[in-house]
Amino acid sequence: MSAEYPGLSEDAGPSEDAVPPRNTVPPEAAGPPPLVRLLQEFTLEANRYVDSAGGRNDMHRTDLNALAVIMRHTARDQIVTPGVLRKELNLSSPATTALIDRLHSSGHVVREREGADRRQVQLRMTPKAYRDGGAMFLPLARHMGAAMANFTPEELEIVTRFMNSMIDATVRAGEEAARGPGPEQQPEQEPGQHPG
Repeated sequence: MSAEYPGLSEDAGPSEDAVPPRNTVPPEAAGPPPLVRLLQEFTLEANRYVDSAGGRNDMHRTDLNALAVIMRHTARDQIVTPGVLRKELNLSSPATTALIDRLHSSGHVVREREGADRRQVQLRMTPKAYRDGGAMFLPLARHMGAAMANFTPEELEIVTRFMNSMIDATVRAGEEAARGPGPEQQPEQEPGQHPG
């Protein structure tokens, strides 16, 4: 037996009772690549900021997410209904109603019935919502703007392409997670094992 490596005989390979090196980490336990970890950290810090900014204005993170959804659709001249909000935020019908009630009570959203179908409720942000949102996110915009000033237009173009790709990938992953694993993603069964 080798004195330097217990479990390794001098004339053969590792013995059955050989102890693997302590610093060996299986690939699946090593965690995501560094860039993915940075994206996760960015998401965590962004959520913390939203919680802090929203908390000072008595708004939940879901409230701010709802305003972001309405703002995005409005910028594209798209109608926002409670159903759109429910789907985008993955909420139940009662939770969506409670959310809209909060935003209406705080003066950030109005309900309107326009167009041919008067039964359809449309949601619109108020000037107060734009003012409050701007004030809440001004520090974040200021610090991000200062950080972005350290990059060239060419670098920012690459980062923009990267972030768009990461957003698309995250959307696809979310859709896959909502559907559940497909047959090709099911864990393999041990021989002789029957599904139970």
